[in-house]
Amino acid sequence: MTEIHQDIQLLESEIAKSVQFIEKIEIFYDSHIETILSDKSDIRNAITISEIFVNYYTCIETIFFRIASFFENNLSKDRWHTELLKRMTLKVNGIREQVISDKTYEILDEFRRFRHFKRYYFDFSYDWDKLEFLKKKFDTLRIAIKQDINSFNDFLDKLKD
Repeated sequence: MTEIHQDIQLLESEIAKSVQFIEKIEIFYDSHIETILSDKSDIRNAITISEIFVNYYTCIETIFFRIASFFENNLSKDRWHTELLKRMTLKVNGIREQVISDKTYEILDEFRRFRHFKRYYFDFSYDWDKLEFLKKKFDTLRIAIKQDINSFNDFLDKLKD
């Protein structure tokens, strides 16, 4: 087994581990979303759904960081979160396939901005309209990100051959 083959297997394992966390977050979300939405006056529900969205995005971003580190290995220190997400929409000829579709990018960018906002928001007054909007986006994202990751994993399998 060549070194590059081993490196690709390691990347695949890192992606698979993050996908396991994504699935755990989805299971938690599925088992709690009705309760969360049933009482918008309870601040704990707003905090819970916000944390679900932030953790989900962060887990996906971790996958992207691993991919970028493997293939390109250079992100600027300024605005690297934005740059990383944009970079995942690119097919880099002779290096790697596009990781996510433009549609998936648009949804993920909403969650990236929300995570940035949430990181610096310390008040307990949540905008339920925004959380409802993100819930709709989340329902679409769950399907799209799995399709995109599966396609990228197919590319990695071909790369090993």
